[in-house]
Amino acid sequence: MQSVFTGPIYVVRDNIDTDQIISAQYLNLVPTIPEEYEKLGSFALAGLPDSLYKTRFVKEGQLDTDYPIVLAGRNFGCGSSREHAPIALGSAKCRIILAESFARIFFRNCVATGELYPCEIADRLCDVLKTGDIVTVDLDAATVTAKETGKVYSFKPLGDVRPVVDAGGLFNYARKTGMIPA
Repeated sequence: MQSVFTGPIYVVRDNIDTDQIISAQYLNLVPTIPEEYEKLGSFALAGLPDSLYKTRFVKEGQLDTDYPIVLAGRNFGCGSSREHAPIALGSAKCRIILAESFARIFFRNCVATGELYPCEIADRLCDVLKTGDIVTVDLDAATVTAKETGKVYSFKPLGDVRPVVDAGGLFNYARKTGMIPA
């Protein structure tokens, strides 16, 4: 599995809730239907207020984001328990969420769906880095390196979460490890 990801980041602040990640009006899209899964990505983070986020996470008319890594403050994914939230981000080709903290249910949904690596960072990087900055995230070393400054930041190792996300989610992991029949 890939363990090093490099790319531009999309920076958000504190308390980004699941309505901002994927608005309720799109919850009728069924992620197990390939065309609808693909469409979910185009709506990822579309609920963010334009007044605070001038750059859109997914450009108008596109299905995928230019930002494979989201950098957030505290309490990312709070609000409703929607599986669609990490699925929409994953469908948009986001791979990693770096946040100071996560809402517990969002963190669990990231792992259960296998869409995103939820990495809990120790530093308040949303005050240091900006949207478009290039970073390298090394899941094995549990580090984030800012390309411009070369500064290295750490995050909590993913531990037992990593193989589940690597496998593509809880059910794939259970099949792979023989917990349930393949």
